[in-house]
Amino acid sequence: MHPFWNTIVKVFPTWLAPNLITFSGFLLVVFNFLLLAYFDPDFYASAPGHKHVPGWVWIVVGILNFVAYTLDGVDGKQARRTNSSTPLGELFDHGLDSWSCVYFVVTVYSIFGRGPSGVSVFVLYLLLWVVLFSFILSHWEKYNTGVLFLPWGYDISQVTISFVYIVTAIVGVEAWYEPFLFNFLYRDLFTTMIIGCALCVTLPMSLLNFYKSCKNNSLKHNSIYEALVPFFSPCLLFILSTAWILQSPSDILEMHPRVFYFMVGTAFANITCQLIVCQMSNTRCPTLNWLLVPLFLVVVVVNLGVASYIESMLLYTVTAAFTLAHIHYGVRVVKQLSSHFQIYPFSLRKPNSD
Repeated sequence: MHPFWNTIVKVFPTWLAPNLITFSGFLLVVFNFLLLAYFDPDFYASAPGHKHVPGWVWIVVGILNFVAYTLDGVDGKQARRTNSSTPLGELFDHGLDSWSCVYFVVTVYSIFGRGPSGVSVFVLYLLLWVVLFSFILSHWEKYNTGVLFLPWGYDISQVTISFVYIVTAIVGVEAWYEPFLFNFLYRDLFTTMIIGCALCVTLPMSLLNFYKSCKNNSLKHNSIYEALVPFFSPCLLFILSTAWILQSPSDILEMHPRVFYFMVGTAFANITCQLIVCQMSNTRCPTLNWLLVPLFLVVVVVNLGVASYIESMLLYTVTAAFTLAHIHYGVRVVKQLSSHFQIYPFSLRKPNSD
């Protein structure tokens, strides 16, 4: 995609701040998530016998998804073009990307949704974790090797999904009911693509780069424990959220799948942002993210047995708390970096130039 991005970036004026491009792309991803949340709140809109999402919505989502992906690709080029590359830009870019994972996956889910021709909410939960671990794997690699390798599986998925959105608007969701090959359904192709990109591209390339760095004695952390510390909090998040699902007296994932996905994705984004800050500053990654403490308490309470409305209140409360905490963390870090480097986050002007 670099030849395409090199052409697109020339369209932007040189006074346009790269971080503003990054943030604009992120807002488009969030808008797609909210748009389909309105038309498909419970992921049943694509199921047979239900009112489907209007065709124009798929066109809008497809176009905006590709535009957001393009903006995510050109922001770094704009930074180099305007000689404005800073650690703030790197954190801003990858930090928002970590939060975009949940928006992207959950929005794609509406193509197939639940029902006999779709994917169960628990399978989608597992697929979400495949994407999340694929994302953090690249940053774990940089934490240990000092080099960030972004596999092209991400590019394949973004271009393909944008195309599928447009196709869905043309042929309708009913087209995905039919078998793709023999008894292999399109929903199976969806899950196979996600798992295949993770297992065949992201994981082997990260392990290969880690092995090369180890062989060249260029690893930043010599002990196995220190090398694996960034995985502790994500793994604990996975264990706690899965335990909540399995022990839920009211089947919380079936009742509020969209909110539950968002809660997990937001906690994961906060964990990843802290890892990115550590890899940029050459500091040790924290072993435990404090957001996991209230989640652990909620899982304990749920395991003791609570009424369905109380469990729903707990989910919404934890989700709101995680969202506010993550936004607060992001704003605080951006302010600190902006002050340290004497820059405005959304402008190329220097504070002392006023």
